[in-house]
Amino acid sequence: MRKSKYSKEFKDSTVQLILNNNESVVKVAQDLDLNEKTLYHWVTTYKKAHNIPTREARYTGNNESIEVEVKRLRRELKIAKEERDILKKATAYFAKETL
Repeated sequence: MRKSKYSKEFKDSTVQLILNNNESVVKVAQDLDLNEKTLYHWVTTYKKAHNIPTREARYTGNNESIEVEVKRLRRELKIAKEERDILKKATAYFAKETL
């Protein structure tokens, strides 16, 4: 049996970072210089050990909450675009004033 170069505590804390903070596996893998496949394996193993549903099981029959989230995100995006447009106009105005 091959001994892992990462401790159980390190693996668990890394998985917790992903699960609790909604961090992407790809981002965490890049930040910690880990292989993405290894990290996906850690997450899957952790979920199985702690009876946490995997992505496929979690989203079945849960379309309504996904639709609600999509609506919320679209509202947030609309507000962010409006704020961006206001900032662009303000920047142009103040840039013109300084000339």
